[in-house]
Amino acid sequence: MLVSRHVSRPMGACIEISVGGVTNQMASRQVLKKKRVLVVEDEFAIRRGVVDALTLSGYDVVEAADGEEGLRQGRSAEVDLVLLDLLMPKLDGLQVLSELRKTHPALPIIILTARGSEEDRVRGLRGGADDYVVKPFSARELLARVEAVLRRTPGRPERMPSLEGPTGTVDLQRREVVDRSGQRKSLSEMEANILQYLAAHQERAVSRDELLTSVWGITGGSGDTRAIDMHITRLRGKLANGDTSAEWIVTVRGQGYMLSANVTVGTEAIE
Repeated sequence: MLVSRHVSRPMGACIEISVGGVTNQMASRQVLKKKRVLVVEDEFAIRRGVVDALTLSGYDVVEAADGEEGLRQGRSAEVDLVLLDLLMPKLDGLQVLSELRKTHPALPIIILTARGSEEDRVRGLRGGADDYVVKPFSARELLARVEAVLRRTPGRPERMPSLEGPTGTVDLQRREVVDRSGQRKSLSEMEANILQYLAAHQERAVSRDELLTSVWGITGGSGDTRAIDMHITRLRGKLANGDTSAEWIVTVRGQGYMLSANVTVGTEAIE
């Protein structure tokens, strides 16, 4: 039986999360190592629907009803992924995202956002979110996004630790950009994965659809390629370090993205 929960937002958005009807699918999923997911959502019905879906699918779930509690749990609960609503009391989602990125730069974070709030999605991705899900969403879509992000986390190859470019070096193992003065900036998991994939295919352009499939783990054309463009824009900013002439990632018209010829893929770890 399909169970739906409807919650009205002040802006008039109607949010529906389908919990029933996917029980058999959830039971058949194999979560080899139980992952802990933090759900930060102030609307009880939505939070309960998300928690139920994750729990039935085999995840260990902790929850928070406001931004302050979400930040506390995110810092102390040893979670593997955070589902973060944006519109919340005490601390909004963007503030929580900013604070978590200071202490947990590699923690996977998926933001939950109302339909039509493109500016919030852009701000979230630029602030370090790894992905987003637009309300209303189904349990199936949410689980697919969670699984895709978690699938990316442990699988990073060990034999491509560094990139040398016009403004410094990137350590993919540590997820750090080191500029010429020795200053370090953290990369999110998604940013490191994008660079890693481009470096592994440096001889050609990589299409947005290929990045969605191979880096995001989303197949069947269900992903939003704008998320890729937003991540690339943010990544270029970190790599350039204020030098507008520094080119690390080039756009190949009609084909996608590739590493610049100025970037060298190395095999020595950075000290």
